[in-house]
Amino acid sequence: MKKIIMLAVAMCMAVSISAQHRVGSISIIPKVGFNLANLAGDVNGNSIKFGMAGGADAMYQLSDLVGLSGGLMLSMQGCELEGDNSFSLLEINIPLLANFYVTKNFALKVGLQPGIIASAKSHSGNNTATVTSSCQTIELSLPIGASYEYKDFVFDARYNLGLSKTNKGNGSQRNSVFQITVGYKFDI
Repeated sequence: MKKIIMLAVAMCMAVSISAQHRVGSISIIPKVGFNLANLAGDVNGNSIKFGMAGGADAMYQLSDLVGLSGGLMLSMQGCELEGDNSFSLLEINIPLLANFYVTKNFALKVGLQPGIIASAKSHSGNNTATVTSSCQTIELSLPIGASYEYKDFVFDARYNLGLSKTNKGNGSQRNSVFQITVGYKFDI
């Protein structure tokens, strides 16, 4: 019985050791992917808009189970509207996340994401109007997600819940973005 307990303890220690990341390591993760974006709040007749996303994260492994990351992402957001109409946002997002490793390869993520609205356009049929001046310059989102690492590839899925409104003036329109990316992790 004593040998079985010792074997079980040794196996648990082996799993625990293999599930640890190198403390103090820094990684760069360039990534690309897509968004399923919409606007929440005072918007009627809107639906999901497909857009591309790309950029990079830098990750610092704070402890065996916690990493801190900051990134820079170019993100196509907005929403589809009734008829042949749509609203497009081009944002420069800065995700700041805490990564909690549940296993060696699987992390849960949460943080804050300031976003700079670089461009806003309203599309109606063949007509396009620049409406950047009617949008806030900076907006804030709450990213919540998960990632899975396979070898040096990082598969990331997150939902960005808009905390501040994107529009100026009356009403309240906030981003609502589901983002999926694939990246490659370089340890430096």
